[in-house]
Amino acid sequence: MVRIERLVTSGTFSLDGETFDVDNNVWIVGDGAEALVIDAAHDAGAIVEALGGRRAVAIVCTHGHDDHIDAAPELALRTGAPILLHPDDLPLWHMRHPDLEPNTHLTDGQTIGVAGTELRVLHTPGHSPGAVCLHAPELGVVFSGDTLFQGGPGATGRSFSDRPTILRSIRERLLPLPPETVVHTGHGPDTTIGAEAGSIE
Repeated sequence: MVRIERLVTSGTFSLDGETFDVDNNVWIVGDGAEALVIDAAHDAGAIVEALGGRRAVAIVCTHGHDDHIDAAPELALRTGAPILLHPDDLPLWHMRHPDLEPNTHLTDGQTIGVAGTELRVLHTPGHSPGAVCLHAPELGVVFSGDTLFQGGPGATGRSFSDRPTILRSIRERLLPLPPETVVHTGHGPDTTIGAEAGSIE
């Protein structure tokens, strides 16, 4: 049976010459045999421990900000799992990992299978050019990265981000999902599509 686990890891986020302390949600989706890791943040060892010996199918990066990808290369080495990132976020990826490339480029509409269920990639630019969300309709959830939070859209005040773009992404790609869809965010608590519909200007 598929289950969803949240692991909270702590580290830093750096962009535009500033650095902040952050707590990130690392999401693990799978069963007793295999699992998918969404956003390998800060602590590869903690993620390996949370996997508990299960085969890691893939490491999916919802976007290229360093707090969401900093542990991805080490986790890939330790598990053999490929790293997946949308190509529009390669400039951000290379700020943190200049000499490494993701194994696979995510595409809009792509499906990723794990433990008998499928997650569909939704390209949702705005927080970053290559930001994606992962919708798992059978589980009634969407993993929103930093595109949508409890209380509204993700931040757009830094390089590579744009507020009109993130609002359009949320309106066109996320708000059409069933209102009861649970939103598993990149930081902080869960919310639902219905709860956030009124927060989008």
